[in-house]
Amino acid sequence: MNRPWFRYVTLAAAISIPALAQTQTTPPWAYAVNPPVAPGAPAPAAAPADTSQKRVPGSNVAFTLPQIRDLFNPPDWYPEDHPAMPESVSHGRRPDVRACGYCHLPNGQGRPENASLAGLPAGYIVQQMADYKSGFRKTSEAKMGPPNTMMVIGKAANDAEVKAAAEYFASIKPKPWIKVTETKMVPKTHVAGWMFVETEGAEKGMEPIGSRVIEMPVDLERTELRDSKSGFIA
Repeated sequence: MNRPWFRYVTLAAAISIPALAQTQTTPPWAYAVNPPVAPGAPAPAAAPADTSQKRVPGSNVAFTLPQIRDLFNPPDWYPEDHPAMPESVSHGRRPDVRACGYCHLPNGQGRPENASLAGLPAGYIVQQMADYKSGFRKTSEAKMGPPNTMMVIGKAANDAEVKAAAEYFASIKPKPWIKVTETKMVPKTHVAGWMFVETEGAEKGMEPIGSRVIEMPVDLERTELRDSKSGFIA
């Protein structure tokens, strides 16, 4: 699951950083680490199962939340927009090879917690997977879940699965996905699901951006439904 950018820019001293982020040695704005659960904190009450049909604009299909969250059968809202997905992209292989299309989306555009693969050379993708398998490719932030997951997948995936996925994503033409805006003020954000989302409630407001790049969903609800036509703003 989880997307960083311009990792070598430093934070401005004027920007306040949440206490939890102070434990990071990497820039917290560039490595969106989920906040840890406080020791001794009670487990959140389980919400009633939502089995209602969810829909997104421009799609003729519907999925329930359990279907949307299935790591081995990602929702394909727009099947007419991309070639037929190979098995490694549409389903993967249990237990350790998640469907590539779950995190990177069926159109390969990806999300902030992972990478955009659409249009990358197949050979490049194959090499990155080989580097995950060998342990050569790692993450600068050990607390990041998504790259650690990729290391597990890289070790478990076989050559045929990697080749099929690489050729699939290489065949897709990338589309505009992230709108870049220069601004001095940005909404206050926090990390949820390995990405920055706007803070709501009493803490909602604006703050100086300083020397950060903040990437967040244009429409969080559609992003959480894994809508591959709802992009991001940086």
